[in-house]
Amino acid sequence: MKILITDDEEPIRELIKYNVEKSGFETVCAENALQAVQFSRLEKPGLILLDLMLPDMSGLDVCRILKGDDSTRSIPIIMVTAKTEESDIVTGLELGADDYITKPFSTKVLLARIQSVLRRAQNQNSPAVSGDVLTAGPVSVDIPRHEILVEGKKVEFTATEFAILEHLVRHAGQVFSRQQIINAIKGSDYPVTERAIDVQILSIRHKLSDAGCKEMIETIRGVGYRMYGEEAAE
Repeated sequence: MKILITDDEEPIRELIKYNVEKSGFETVCAENALQAVQFSRLEKPGLILLDLMLPDMSGLDVCRILKGDDSTRSIPIIMVTAKTEESDIVTGLELGADDYITKPFSTKVLLARIQSVLRRAQNQNSPAVSGDVLTAGPVSVDIPRHEILVEGKKVEFTATEFAILEHLVRHAGQVFSRQQIINAIKGSDYPVTERAIDVQILSIRHKLSDAGCKEMIETIRGVGYRMYGEEAAE
């Protein structure tokens, strides 16, 4: 599989390139936004590492272009950001980026994120099977029965809580902004405030905790939420 590395700093590109290739991937490198868009369309990489600070165009604009193009929409994107760019992280996720990593980062963390995003992409591209039971750690979501089990025991959730938990379990390990969660469970035009999602998450956490399952939903400061644990298995 080929990975497109986009960064305007050559030492960083070469460091990432070395470690990614050492892990068995092919690479192609872009030093600016224009090249990133061109190479994405020509090379059809399996994943894109996209620095948000590029000299000719924001990485967010690159993300917007690629996610708006039928030929590149399905390519997973991991944003590479500075720690202070929380608003950019939210924007990138809402544009369709799959994950983010902040500078400075360790090689091990970067490779783990790459593998995680690729696994999620593979699961999402697999056809759904009737009778799905999604799992993340001790939490199981039985979709046909509309039941949630924690450590094998049924726990009652409201319809909205069920929808939120199903979404987070289905995409375990992936970060979602509050608006993305609203869009996923209610649609983009539904009049729900982001604060309402915080209240729902708090209630879900209490019920999971009461069932003996603590700290499964992680708060990503300034961004949103992520289901902690292994990716969902179907």
